[in-house]
Amino acid sequence: MLNRADIFSAIEQHIDACAASGEQFAVLILRVPGLREISLHFGYEQGEQAEEKAHALIVQSLRPVDQVFRTGDDSFLVILPGMLNQNHGLLAGARLTQAFEQPLNGAASPWQVHPVMGIALYPDHGSNADTLCRRAGMALDEAQRRGELCAIYLPHDTQVEIFYQELREAIEANRLQVFFQPVRSLQSGRITGVESLARWNSPRHGEISPANFVPFSEQSGLISVLTRWSVNATLRHAASMADPQGLSFAINFSPRVLSRPGMVEQLMGALDIWGVPPTSVVAEITETTLVNDLELSVQVLRRLRDHGVRIAIDDFGTGYASIAYLRQFPATELKIDQSLIGAMRGDPHTAKLVRAIVNMAHHMDLATIAEGIEDQVTQDMLAGMGCDFGQGFHLGLPEPAVDFVARFAASRPTS
Repeated sequence: MLNRADIFSAIEQHIDACAASGEQFAVLILRVPGLREISLHFGYEQGEQAEEKAHALIVQSLRPVDQVFRTGDDSFLVILPGMLNQNHGLLAGARLTQAFEQPLNGAASPWQVHPVMGIALYPDHGSNADTLCRRAGMALDEAQRRGELCAIYLPHDTQVEIFYQELREAIEANRLQVFFQPVRSLQSGRITGVESLARWNSPRHGEISPANFVPFSEQSGLISVLTRWSVNATLRHAASMADPQGLSFAINFSPRVLSRPGMVEQLMGALDIWGVPPTSVVAEITETTLVNDLELSVQVLRRLRDHGVRIAIDDFGTGYASIAYLRQFPATELKIDQSLIGAMRGDPHTAKLVRAIVNMAHHMDLATIAEGIEDQVTQDMLAGMGCDFGQGFHLGLPEPAVDFVARFAASRPTS
């Protein structure tokens, strides 16, 4: 596995050659989801064999002049010289997709994976190695967002370009900001908790949406640093509240963070430092975590539950989680995705689905939280269904945590 300097050096050699000849080449970044899970399910020996087979499949499906580099446990970078246009890059992507139609780890325990790819072309999409790699990575993110297997970098619809060093320095220098969005009881209207949200005002781009910088932090390896910042910044504001009146503080955890050793100990240590009880914290985990790495997620989250931390399944209703998964998962709350909530008013079928989710959750002793409530009619429909809690612009906008804390303190009745 080569480091960044080795890969950049190889790309710069192609840039020098193409600058002299006027030719084009492409940088393709390929991710093979599921490689790590093979090790967990079948053992590390089979996992290593699957990784080697993945590398071999990539090499065999390409031309002899193409270069393949291993960049991570499930990631590869390919240099494709002699690309006449974007379609040639897409053809290479199609060949790679076809190569993975066979299972990776043999007939005895077949494991089907589907690679996801992003492509950037020199010189159209960048004039140096760093830019080409970043833009190929952005195209990969765009492919994942759209549910596609391959995407070419397109400046007009690709996410904001984020620079690794700028985001890392912003996190380490505490230049990000914590916002709190209230969660209210749909029966009483009282604020019962908040969801902690990170906000970043970049000198380069201005306000950058978490939909951009959070996925970037996951792809670049900054997600652990970002999560550690989020945990401590959230707990600092929670600790500043003299009388939080039983408020809960929900913090989002990436699947990649859950898999890191010591995550439970770090969270418990932070709670101890700030003097916040574990029962006041809700760890929000996206529904896709259930499918991607169920066994490890269950182990880690059960340890959190043993300490008193509550567990919420976020964005429920948009992925592939089944009742069988929910039976094993140590959840206390189910957050119904805003795409379902937003469609309720105009689609009776969706409204019935939401009601069924609420009833199912209650039968499993899970509290229900509706996301994305934007009008009174939707709020009333959910309250009539027995949904426990809700959040959304109609119930309260995200605001700086310091402002929420001050306003909450001012609203307390005086004795």
